[in-house]
Amino acid sequence: MDNEIKKYRMVCTLTFGDIYGQIIVWLIVIFLSLATTLALWSATRQVYALATVALVVVLSLPFLLFAFVTTLLNHIEFVPMGEFESSKTFANRRTTPVKPATAS
Repeated sequence: MDNEIKKYRMVCTLTFGDIYGQIIVWLIVIFLSLATTLALWSATRQVYALATVALVVVLSLPFLLFAFVTTLLNHIEFVPMGEFESSKTFANRRTTPVKPATAS
């Protein structure tokens, strides 16, 4: 039986494009709730207007967080490391040398 413990490397492949649509949808929801607030705003209905914004934000925030977290978890991979590969060699391979900015 093999008593060796395999080493794994965690790789996150999440990009901004993966969550871009979620951000746009949530911004639309927020702007619609603000439009609703302005429509309800009058001398007698100010409490209803503020309650509408609070209700929309409180109800939409858990869905936004759920979408972000599930998207993030879907883009995390555990890749088995090779026999001679270590985390230090992987870190050295992924870093690129930084060139200083030069004036032209």
